[in-house]
Amino acid sequence: MSFGTRSRAVLACAGILGLTLAAAVSPAIAAARTPTVPHDLFNGRQSCSTDADRPTHLWAGTGLDVEGIPGTTDATDNSLVTAEYRVWPVVDPSSITTIRRNAIPGIEALATLPAAALTDGQTYAWQAQTVADGTASDWSATCYVTIDNTRPATTPTISSANYQQDVSNPGGAPAEFTLSANGDDDVSGFEYAWQQPLPIAGIANIGDHGIPRFVDPYSNPTYFMRADSPGGSATLSLVPPNGSGPKTLWVRSLDRAFNASEITSYMFFVGPTAPSVTPAVSSPEFGEPTEFTLRPAPGLQSTNPVVSYTVQTIGGQTYGESVEVTAEADGTAEVQLTLDGIYGEALQVTSRSANGWVSDAGRWSSTYDTTPTVVSDAYPENGSGGGVGVPGSFTFTPKVKDVVSYTYSVNGDPEATVTAGDDHSASIDWTPASDGFHDLQVYATTSAGTQLAPYDYYFTVN
Repeated sequence: MSFGTRSRAVLACAGILGLTLAAAVSPAIAAARTPTVPHDLFNGRQSCSTDADRPTHLWAGTGLDVEGIPGTTDATDNSLVTAEYRVWPVVDPSSITTIRRNAIPGIEALATLPAAALTDGQTYAWQAQTVADGTASDWSATCYVTIDNTRPATTPTISSANYQQDVSNPGGAPAEFTLSANGDDDVSGFEYAWQQPLPIAGIANIGDHGIPRFVDPYSNPTYFMRADSPGGSATLSLVPPNGSGPKTLWVRSLDRAFNASEITSYMFFVGPTAPSVTPAVSSPEFGEPTEFTLRPAPGLQSTNPVVSYTVQTIGGQTYGESVEVTAEADGTAEVQLTLDGIYGEALQVTSRSANGWVSDAGRWSSTYDTTPTVVSDAYPENGSGGGVGVPGSFTFTPKVKDVVSYTYSVNGDPEATVTAGDDHSASIDWTPASDGFHDLQVYATTSAGTQLAPYDYYFTVN
């Protein structure tokens, strides 16, 4: 487990701290600076507690990080000073452990109290002072820490009032969960997510002068919630991930030091909530504006009214683009789309309810044949005819509207384009230079510049 993670960037100054200064401080300067009491005291990246009745609870399995900002009365002098820390058990003030480290005035001086000097479950007091040129400042205020290296012994239990475990439940509403510590008063809160691994609790960002900025995990209700009392419970209202099918909520308990219990889970099933997608005509034509009606899944509107839809097109000229459509009071909506996928097009539609629920996707699709029709009397398709030097005429006609030209190539030769006539068809004359198998590939282009699907016309020259 990793708790109280500290940005490694702030430790870059550690190498500086171990260096011997090349320039010695003159006696006049040394005499002018007086060490000051360290301030901005932190332990485990959290602000120190000066209340003996409310110590900070911290994991210290590899030692306890303590820090403060040492300084002197000379704000312009950056000569190294010594940050000195002493710690003792509250029950035995005479048993003092002292550690020292070189430090830059005005910068947090982090030191680690050895794990061997700290007993799990024991409360300790610690102080800091600055030592400069053989003179020590007063000791700082006393900070109080309780060492907690033991994770909660019990896993939480999970129940839901509206999504029963291991069965299919109607979708559309946030899942209401109750997490319980079952009376384990070591538990102060819970962590949860729809996927693993769960986030790390109790991280800290580092600000100016190396000052930690502790991030209280319970400030993020997406993943964390305090128990209503030690060993108590918490209630959650969570929208499951999109779509129907199985969903799993992963949960673990946290103590005051953010030690985590074993992870437990709650699996349930969400029934289908996909909207229906119905075109105004049974077989929409390529390139023609078509109106679609969107309707909520049966039963969804009466319990969790739909307020909007997201419509995504797949296979058209604007592949993957989506539009938002506002629903009427009855949950339905109308949207007009021009289908221009040269092989076909599909719509993927999700509904959103007023409570934030996003349904699984409803789908509609259609296929189109936008290839041109090719006809030749001299050289029939998939047959043989003509001969070397015998000219043949090939006529192209469209299967869709608004075709303005045809582009063709024989046997992979450079492409050529012929303009369509008023009836949107075109003809070419071609004379073979060799016998045998030939391939004429041709595609049409619309007035909008859309290149339609190509067609391969195979024939044999006698």
